[in-house]
Amino acid sequence: MKQEDGRKFGIYLHVPFCSRRCDYCSFATWTDREHLINQYLAACKTQVMKWAPELPEITSIFVGGGTPNLVPAELLMDVVAELPIAGDSEFTVECNPDLVSSDQIKTYAHAGVNRISLGVQSMVPHVLASLGREHEPENVLSAVEKIRSAGIHNINFDLIYGARGETSADWQRTLETAVSLEPDHISSYALTVEPGTPLATDTERHPDDDDQADKYIEADNHLTAAGYSNYEISNWAQPNKESRHNLLYWNQEEYLGLGVAAHSHIGHKRFWSIRTPERFIAAISQDSSVEAGSEQLDVDGWALEGRQLALRTSRGVPEEFVPSEVRHLTQPADLEGNLKLTTKGRLLANEVAVRLR
Repeated sequence: MKQEDGRKFGIYLHVPFCSRRCDYCSFATWTDREHLINQYLAACKTQVMKWAPELPEITSIFVGGGTPNLVPAELLMDVVAELPIAGDSEFTVECNPDLVSSDQIKTYAHAGVNRISLGVQSMVPHVLASLGREHEPENVLSAVEKIRSAGIHNINFDLIYGARGETSADWQRTLETAVSLEPDHISSYALTVEPGTPLATDTERHPDDDDQADKYIEADNHLTAAGYSNYEISNWAQPNKESRHNLLYWNQEEYLGLGVAAHSHIGHKRFWSIRTPERFIAAISQDSSVEAGSEQLDVDGWALEGRQLALRTSRGVPEEFVPSEVRHLTQPADLEGNLKLTTKGRLLANEVAVRLR
């Protein structure tokens, strides 16, 4: 598979194991499959070996889950060892702060990992409890120290706002503590109620839209004042620390998903893998396809999707594609004629996106 000059290519590896499932989580994760860890990682390794000869140089890797740092670090790193990784690639592993150890992070660093994404969510214990999270806030501090001691200095914090019972002061405390630890990147997501989750069945814990809007604006104000720039609706970064893997998605670049339920995009085709570890392991062992479904975008659909994705970013979209009735949610056109969402406009991004021409 030849890649055009200047194009990026990424790898996403899904690790579907957790010690406990968060109440809001609808991802393909399991808390009772740890006995499958070794078989699963071996199957992912086999998948890598099958794809590796066809792949272009890889510019970013993201290992997500689930809880990637729940599995043995050496086995996890062995899965991707044969990939044709560019020398200046971005290599991220998502981690639960409670499970970070010095030896683990040193193993990651030795294998080329240069970015860690910590699932912080909140720095307030009762908010974490409302989310069904298990980690202790103080473990975030020790995790950051261990990560930096191992020589990895590019760190992201994932935050979630809008949990029932989270006050404005609680959210401010989380933001202040996060900024004080000086991560390079902060992703801040509104709590979303997903069907089939414990949160979905507990209406008393459902978030309030107005409260979430207020907290989004508070986050943007606080992070901007601290030197972070918003480059995508839910993502802020220090200068030149934007996630290259995130941008891969927003810029419609190509990527291959490895493991269960992983999505891929190659040649305008999007396809995704079967969802359960047992079926994935069986398919790989039988040299069968793990593809569960796919879609092929036509030229017009591809172009519209590109504009809708670009709208979410600081790049914006050409003025001619934005109808006049939603222009009040955008900033004046820049030198390239692109309109960008205002801070309040980001709160209505989906409404604007469906109206793009």
